[in-house]
Amino acid sequence: MSEITGYHAHVYFDADTQATAQQICEEAARLFPVQMGRMHARNVGPHARWSCQLGFAADAFDRVIPWLMLNRQGLTIFTHPETGDHLTDHRDHAFWMGEMLELDLSIFD
Repeated sequence: MSEITGYHAHVYFDADTQATAQQICEEAARLFPVQMGRMHARNVGPHARWSCQLGFAADAFDRVIPWLMLNRQGLTIFTHPETGDHLTDHRDHAFWMGEMLELDLSIFD
């Protein structure tokens, strides 16, 4: 079995919800040992919407994820583990809060 070294939670937004997403991401980074990425106002990587990545260690999962569940304000959040196998992490081991979107997994070929 692969070892999970950390997690990425991608908070999805659009032009109308960008300020809300930024507030959520900044608050998560303030409250928890979370590294907040850039606010991408374009699709990046496999993601079908604009997003901001929250990176955190495996031992922070039980604090960060419940907080995101209760504070996502209707935004979609895609979360996946980091095991070194990017395709499997995004395709088979991930979970969604909110709308399930189709990812562009071809970038992992």
